[in-house]
Amino acid sequence: MKKVQQFEDFEVWKKASSIATTILDLTNQPPLKNDFSTKDQIRRSAFSISSNIAEGFEYDNNRDFIRFLRYAKGSAGELRSQLYILYSVEMIEDLQYQKMKEELLVLSRQLSSLINYLKKHT
Repeated sequence: MKKVQQFEDFEVWKKASSIATTILDLTNQPPLKNDFSTKDQIRRSAFSISSNIAEGFEYDNNRDFIRFLRYAKGSAGELRSQLYILYSVEMIEDLQYQKMKEELLVLSRQLSSLINYLKKHT
């Protein structure tokens, strides 16, 4: 793997940012648009994923980066859980839920792979 110069170069960061953008769009539509506490919570979870990837990278050492990648992975799980609840009470549609769930599962696997790679090269 070539040396990455900035966190924006990581595919996991790009995917996490894309997920956050999708969540922003989703929460700007009814019924979530006017449910301020739910909208705030789900946005925080979504933003936390890419933010933790960026913050961990900027510490410029693998140990801290791995720790923050684990936080990002945890936030991906948190967001998946929140989406499941929204789906189960019919606040989001089946297609939206299934698409986001799959994207988050892929992202979690990618984060795990990156963590394992960094552990081997620490």
